[in-house]
Amino acid sequence: MYRVGGVGEFRRRPGGGLASELQCLRGLLPDTLLFAAQTRAAALNVSAERVLIAHGVVSEEYYIRALARHCDIPFNSLTGTDRRTCPLDDRLFTASAAAGIVPIRTRRGMPLHVVAPANAGRFLHFVTANPGAARRFHLTTRRHLQRYVMRHGAAALAEQAVSSLSQRYPAMSAKPSSRRRTKRPSRPRHIGLVAALLIGTVALAPLLLVVETLLALVFIAWAALRLTGLFIAPPTQRPTPLRDHDLPTYSIVAALYHEAPSIAGLVQALCEIDYPREKLEIKIVLEPDDPETRAALDRLDLPPHFDVLYAPACGPRTKPKALNAALPFITGSFVVVFDAEDRPAPDQLRIAAATFFANSCKLACVQARLAIDNTADGWLTGFFTAEYAALFELFLPALAALRAPLPLGGTSNHLRVDVLRKIGGWDSYNVTEDADLGMRLARLGYRTDVIDSITAEEAPNRVRAWLQQRTRWFKGWMQTWLVHMRDPQRLFRELGPFSFVTFQLVVGGNVLAALLHPVFLIAATYALLTGGAPLGDVAVALSTGLFLTSVTIGYVSSIALGWSGLIRRGMAATAWVLLLTPLHWLMLSCAGWRALNQLIRAPYRWEKTEHGVARTTRRRPHHSHLNARLRRLERLERDLSRIIARDKARHRRARFIVSKMMPGQKYWRRSAAASSGLRLRSNGRTN
Repeated sequence: MYRVGGVGEFRRRPGGGLASELQCLRGLLPDTLLFAAQTRAAALNVSAERVLIAHGVVSEEYYIRALARHCDIPFNSLTGTDRRTCPLDDRLFTASAAAGIVPIRTRRGMPLHVVAPANAGRFLHFVTANPGAARRFHLTTRRHLQRYVMRHGAAALAEQAVSSLSQRYPAMSAKPSSRRRTKRPSRPRHIGLVAALLIGTVALAPLLLVVETLLALVFIAWAALRLTGLFIAPPTQRPTPLRDHDLPTYSIVAALYHEAPSIAGLVQALCEIDYPREKLEIKIVLEPDDPETRAALDRLDLPPHFDVLYAPACGPRTKPKALNAALPFITGSFVVVFDAEDRPAPDQLRIAAATFFANSCKLACVQARLAIDNTADGWLTGFFTAEYAALFELFLPALAALRAPLPLGGTSNHLRVDVLRKIGGWDSYNVTEDADLGMRLARLGYRTDVIDSITAEEAPNRVRAWLQQRTRWFKGWMQTWLVHMRDPQRLFRELGPFSFVTFQLVVGGNVLAALLHPVFLIAATYALLTGGAPLGDVAVALSTGLFLTSVTIGYVSSIALGWSGLIRRGMAATAWVLLLTPLHWLMLSCAGWRALNQLIRAPYRWEKTEHGVARTTRRRPHHSHLNARLRRLERLERDLSRIIARDKARHRRARFIVSKMMPGQKYWRRSAAASSGLRLRSNGRTN
């Protein structure tokens, strides 16, 4: 075979030759294995060496060194290369890791390009077409290039992780202003201001009643918007799946901190994902002061497409900063964010990719549906289950159908990498980076949708952990509202009237409902106990009636949405927890007022949620590694069957390929089985 076009496009030679990128391995690996890799590469539309590297047959360094010897090009590990030899500025220097190429100068001043080829076939085609070009290249691995950039660009990478958004869109970042605050007024002026407000309270009483009435109307409008999910949420439908040949490259990022108990389950879930390894990379981002999670990772046999990075120690210790730290090293066309407790559906990446391809490039993000796994832990996790069912089965799909801005969930966000870099990545200073990102995408003209794929996750089963998590959520929503409302006129122009109102109700109304609920509840209770409005005033009676209506509509909307969402998910038996809605709302109010206090005192404090403490699970136990491997083998058998049908002359070789790739063979057991963590007996069965 010889290359005729894009990646992985082959045409048979009369002699049935080997692809150019595999010639360097001839004599080092059996020809049958090389031809098997070549056949799979053609089916996946990737370069053939990616098959061998992804399945652990050879390491990337082993292959690149063999390629360097074959082409007579020096191999450069960049270990002793100084930063001053690279003429790029810091921005381009950090971008070279994802690009896979960095220019340097030798001691004699001769310019060179150190290349970590993502596609050896294309590199060889270029060198063959330009015979003199080989002298201007050195070869290295992506791992060596990444370490070189991290070693010499640590300060620039840290600055990008912390301030990438504030540098590009300063008005859309929650980063504090560098301007010093003006001198505080003296205490007598403070006392005089307070006294003036107290004296004017009586005169301002009618105005206060108007304000209270307006707040009650906002509360009712927020509840009414939520109820639209009962009538507008579209039926679930999945796009036409893509062939493996057409699937894009995908990256997974998981930012972890003190997650040693959960890391094994996360790695297992990521290994179960039904996506070609040759087109998948997984970035695990750790904090420098978290040796426990690193030790837990080291005890696992990570496959070759896993990579471990470290977030910079400077700036706020937040999840979005850790995600930004991985952004320069992402090579996929799309990226998805998962948390330590997440267990995504195996076909989620395929559904997301098909959704992106079925829509225009303005669809920049798709949100998978989240579901609680430990529902049976208690009433708190049961109510969490009802909330998520209402949010992801009804409310968010309704907003997506209306083309309104979506407050994304904190995980399972699938994004176009080029758009993510263009809009400045995540806001490192926002403790709910997901809600901010959804609003920023809408402001910049992009769409977000919801896909029919579930990610199971663990909910807090203790009140303290729940309160800390909800406090962070409310504080982040407050940050998001304050940041985007810095210039209301500009926000109105960018979003349009409907989306502007939706933003006010979804983000601002969510916070306002939690803060005002106890006030409305007290006013309504007082009115019921006293048998009417205080002092018999008609205006006060009207506002009290609004308070009572607000509380009632709020409870009814929560119960109706929770009930309908649970019905859709086949969990009607859990609906009894909705009877505790008044108690749950009071807890939300506690979290809201706690968040307001933290917004003033510690706006960037990240109260981490502890994971790995669930007592129950709704997932059935299964042999996950075996299932994932069987799915890969089934797809491989289908691909080979098509090859045999097209060309019967290749039947004998294809049958030999199947025998090599099926479990139980000694050579394959040492490579692919070792990378996937399976233990295979000699008879082919799995332990």
